[in-house]
Amino acid sequence: MVEPMEPIYTPALELLRQPGWRIIDQSSLGANFHALQSFAMDDTLCATVGKGDSEATCRTWVHHNTVVLGIQDTRLPYLQEGIDFLNSQGYEVIVRNSGGLAVVLDKGVLNISLVFPEGEKAIDINRGYDAMWELTKHMFRDMPHNMEAKEIVGSYCPGSYDLSIENKKFAGISQRRIRGGVAVQIYLCMDGSGSERAEMIGEFYKRSLQGEQTKFAFPTIDPSVMGSLTELTGQNLTVQDGMLRLLTSLKEISGTIFANTLQGQEIDIYEQYYTRILERNEKVLGK
Repeated sequence: MVEPMEPIYTPALELLRQPGWRIIDQSSLGANFHALQSFAMDDTLCATVGKGDSEATCRTWVHHNTVVLGIQDTRLPYLQEGIDFLNSQGYEVIVRNSGGLAVVLDKGVLNISLVFPEGEKAIDINRGYDAMWELTKHMFRDMPHNMEAKEIVGSYCPGSYDLSIENKKFAGISQRRIRGGVAVQIYLCMDGSGSERAEMIGEFYKRSLQGEQTKFAFPTIDPSVMGSLTELTGQNLTVQDGMLRLLTSLKEISGTIFANTLQGQEIDIYEQYYTRILERNEKVLGK
């Protein structure tokens, strides 16, 4: 177990010092927990936390064999051929309601959403990213490996807040903002093969592009630049281990955490957002 420590507070860490963190743990719901439910959950929490009706919330989630496409991916010229390939590999395909590009979710990937209220002073975009980056460093502070936040060219869904060890990406961070609420999301590849995940996404893009030039530059995937934390550290780091580290870090930083689920009006709001994302996927994917 990681030894407790008194964190040095930066502006990003100050954002993590909420009066209390409400924890919604959906990391062990299994294969029947659908990824579209997750994105509806985060939109719901953004809306209620942003209005001040709910506390700052940390939601954890795991989905089995799902590839999540970004809006930009839906413009690929031969998208259906790419989707057919992913389906043949045993993966379901959905489209999230935000930017970014394709990512792989499976039982070895821990997803964390931090939902903050903006309050009177807006939260700068980089400050939101930095908060998740600081939390991740705190979670794995006992590791002797140097973690960096920078774009890893050749990874899937590349961005300036790719998290890496020795230039091999193990995590990516994104954000979504609704009505005064900010959801900062990270996928952490805890175990499994990062290169195999990347190789599959690389093949998806090849089949979806078929050499055609597009206005948007889709990434050329290099499987060698991606790995899981287990692969990169040489330690067996599971989703359960990531959960324990997360809860320990949030308690050390903020002082108070408590388990919870959607309450009252949140349930009705969730149904509205879930219906909306279902309809979007039906329209884009035709199913």
